[in-house]
Amino acid sequence: MTGLAFLIPIALGMGLMGLFAFLWSMREGQYDDMDGAASRILIDDEDEPR
Repeated sequence: MTGLAFLIPIALGMGLMGLFAFLWSMREGQYDDMDGAASRILIDDEDEPR
């Protein structure tokens, strides 16, 4: 029973850290352009001499 007294606050703390990490990534714009990186990899914009 004493194990739960330690594990529940640790689990809640880890959940709060995950929530704050998610909110930080939303604020930094990590999810603004979800399709741009996938389409940019297909565009060949370098002019290579042949």
